[in-house]
Amino acid sequence: MAGSQASEEAVIVGKPVQELVLNSENLPKNYIYDEGGAGFRDALLSSEDIPVVDLDQLTSPSTAQQELAKLRYALSSWGYFQAINHGVTSSFLNKLREVSKQFFELPMEEKQKYAREPNDIEGYGNDMIFSENQRLDWTDRVYIKVHPEDQRKLKVWPEKPNDYRSTVLEYTERLRLLKEVILKAMAKSLNLEENCFLNECGEKPSMFMRFNYYPSSPMADHVLGLKPHADGSIITFLLQDKEVEGLQVLKDNQWFKVPVIPDALVINVGDQLEIMSNGIFRSPVHRAVINAEKERLTVAMFCIPDSEKEIKPVDKLVNESRPTLYRPVKNYTKIYFQYYQQGKRPIEASKI
Repeated sequence: MAGSQASEEAVIVGKPVQELVLNSENLPKNYIYDEGGAGFRDALLSSEDIPVVDLDQLTSPSTAQQELAKLRYALSSWGYFQAINHGVTSSFLNKLREVSKQFFELPMEEKQKYAREPNDIEGYGNDMIFSENQRLDWTDRVYIKVHPEDQRKLKVWPEKPNDYRSTVLEYTERLRLLKEVILKAMAKSLNLEENCFLNECGEKPSMFMRFNYYPSSPMADHVLGLKPHADGSIITFLLQDKEVEGLQVLKDNQWFKVPVIPDALVINVGDQLEIMSNGIFRSPVHRAVINAEKERLTVAMFCIPDSEKEIKPVDKLVNESRPTLYRPVKNYTKIYFQYYQQGKRPIEASKI
């Protein structure tokens, strides 16, 4: 996850990780986790898999109740589920993966045309560097605001490959509609009015899309693609790599692998939905590990409430047995990045 504004202090842009791979014997120490070891990648495969929710059954009157119960369990125990039968075709998801791969394969000078500015989060690049001691992620990415339409910064949207932009626009529209289906189902699973969470997002919710490229590394036991964090969104959609695993989620103080289901969309709760649900739904801490031999490509979409909307627990979810657990917050993502780069969770500051 990432926020929508950057700190004025962030002035350093790191080298693309794709360039560091060429000299992997001399990696900057900011990337290295001394404590790493094989345990980095050998997370558990849970005996109880991350729940799979069938969106066809979720919206069908005869099976909806059973699937809603599964959804509620998934979000209150794992904070995650894998969505199947979501209506986005396998061929389109492959096209999305392909344009992402083609972009990262372009010559560096072409990619640098879309480089993010030092004080901006949008564009091609990697971690913002706030301090010398900061741990850096072994990933390059393209991060763009795709919704609302009038807030798009097209100058940092890649024009190559030729169908990159049209593919981004089509995926945005499909997920915008899917977001409504998911948030309505989440509300219904808590016996709330179905538009409850949608209304809580305010008049101008936004969506940010991030293409992630994780190069392989012979130092895979000592670098992380993404440091442990929870998302600052309301919900996040992730299209995993078709073959290479890497996503891990923390549950009961243990790391679990999120298995690859080729055409599923992995959907997780973000901090702002944890706040709205008064802690019933959990915003899970997760990380991305690196493969020693294979590159990994993923595409994330972060759905974020209107920055002007005050986010707080929904009244109906506050009672004597579950008092208010969080203070109201506004423009949550503004502080998100600084906390993220320090390895801290901004939601801790919201807890009562």
